[in-house]
Amino acid sequence: MKAAVYCRLSEEDRNKRRDTDDSGSIQNQKALLLQYAKAQGWDVYGVYSDDDYTGSDRSRPAFRQLLQDAEQRRFEIVLCKTQSRFTRELELVEKYLHGLFPRWGIRFVSVVDNADTENAGNKKSRQINGLVNEWYLEDMSKNIRSVLVNRRENGFHIGSTALYGYQKDPLQKGHLLIDETAAAVVRKIFALFVQGCGKTAIARMLNEQGIPNPTEYKRLHGICTRLPPGKSGTLWKYPAISHILSNEMYIGNMVQGKYGSESYKTKKNRPRPKNLWYRVEHTHEAVISLDLWNQAQALLSQRTKPFSGGSIGLFAGKTRCACCGYTLRSSKSHGRHYLQCPTRRVSKDTCTGSFIAAETLEQIVLNELQRLCEQYLDAGILAQSLPLSAGIQRQMDGLQACLTACKKKETAYIKSLQTLYLDRAAGAITEPDFIRLRDGLTAGRIALSKQLKDTQEQLDVLKAQTAVEAGQSPYSHPQRLTREMVDLLIEFITIGKRTLGEPHPPVEIHWRF
Repeated sequence: MKAAVYCRLSEEDRNKRRDTDDSGSIQNQKALLLQYAKAQGWDVYGVYSDDDYTGSDRSRPAFRQLLQDAEQRRFEIVLCKTQSRFTRELELVEKYLHGLFPRWGIRFVSVVDNADTENAGNKKSRQINGLVNEWYLEDMSKNIRSVLVNRRENGFHIGSTALYGYQKDPLQKGHLLIDETAAAVVRKIFALFVQGCGKTAIARMLNEQGIPNPTEYKRLHGICTRLPPGKSGTLWKYPAISHILSNEMYIGNMVQGKYGSESYKTKKNRPRPKNLWYRVEHTHEAVISLDLWNQAQALLSQRTKPFSGGSIGLFAGKTRCACCGYTLRSSKSHGRHYLQCPTRRVSKDTCTGSFIAAETLEQIVLNELQRLCEQYLDAGILAQSLPLSAGIQRQMDGLQACLTACKKKETAYIKSLQTLYLDRAAGAITEPDFIRLRDGLTAGRIALSKQLKDTQEQLDVLKAQTAVEAGQSPYSHPQRLTREMVDLLIEFITIGKRTLGEPHPPVEIHWRF
């Protein structure tokens, strides 16, 4: 029999003092499991080790490799110190321990808590362990979140890297110091803008001078070795300049919490409303003077006034260059509004450049939407099926997802309580353990019932609001586009280079439906 040894150590484990705790160290885990495998007469196929990863992280490299090798049937046993070392999510316990592993002919064994999928009698214990580990994840997430909120409210910097122009203070955690090399570039950007240079022109100047953009600067200085998702290249572009000019951290104010995670089970973040940001004044030394900042903000306010006619902002963030994939930016010439790729303007010979009039694109999208409506959808059905408010729809989707998750968790609570009573009646669990687990499950179920009721009430209110407005839907026979319609119906649009003799460049619309 070949066994695969899996070890995991997370950051919270490093603070534990005793070897009898849930995890000692990677070395201790390896020694324990290798000795156990030898005593059982199993050959060790390999040791898979994830250092500094939580039990809820599904992208652990060694964990993913273990699952790939298990599917290839390269071993017959997965050996861990405890079930929580493998995963703390009940969903993964059911998916792998009780689903895929038996199908692949894989036996799961954990030494300390005696989990063994070959023993059908302790399946209920494995499920209860999974549920308890799930609670642990949720409680830990709440505790960490409360600590981070407290530090943000008190003006401490929270983040893996400092803002461009600053560096972390090695002597005081959460405090920022000025990085003079990058700060000089920030001051140059503000000075050029106040002197009348546009954001794209400033980006072009910096590129011509060979100054690396913030992401590349961090990479060159070893601050960040991996590019964030969606970031590529070393060029300065319009958004980077715009972000610097509007970031009040450069006048010494700490502003954080602009994005927040969707759930403790995912690392995906969403933008948060400005009134929920954490803002504390005078927490660190300013890079630019308050007078220079005020001049820049006054100019920004003048330049961001909407164009007349309502075209500006209609496709903001929705159009991409078919050549380089970069988001198109708006411009105005001779009274007309255009969308064009900024890459060609900030660096020559990098991109062929996409260019289209905003009114032309609006008409193309509107014609295609009308064609789809006539071809596929009945007007009456369409008016009822498409919501009037994208904001309301997003709220309803979120509430419905929460409702589904709560009902699934409620079913798990009920099944766990049933199996717990059966185990107690069969003498498979002691009275103190039974009382402890029963009370925990009961309390969790009561809290979940309240959450279910509140969520359903909120969903019912939104459904009623949508039903009242259903007869006024602008989507059945659209005569013009609105920003709300673009947000709801379109994922993104790619614009290509116009071919000589063609009336307009190639347009590819990626619909949400």
